[in-house]
Amino acid sequence: MRTDPVGRFLAALGPEQREAVGAKPRQEQERLAAAWEQELQADDELDTLDELSPPAAEAEAARRVLQSGTG
Repeated sequence: MRTDPVGRFLAALGPEQREAVGAKPRQEQERLAAAWEQELQADDELDTLDELSPPAAEAEAARRVLQSGTG
């Protein structure tokens, strides 16, 4: 059973980022999770990484979302 997108996004973050994002309002968490899912779907490089290590691809997409200013 898959968790909700916000839960999956939070799980992909490191502890410090998880705490910071977890402190944000739910609406902001949902926006970040949506941007994260879009990053996972849109980047071909992440598709390749996902085949090798899905958790690594999810973590990289989460890092990109937070670093890009989307988060």
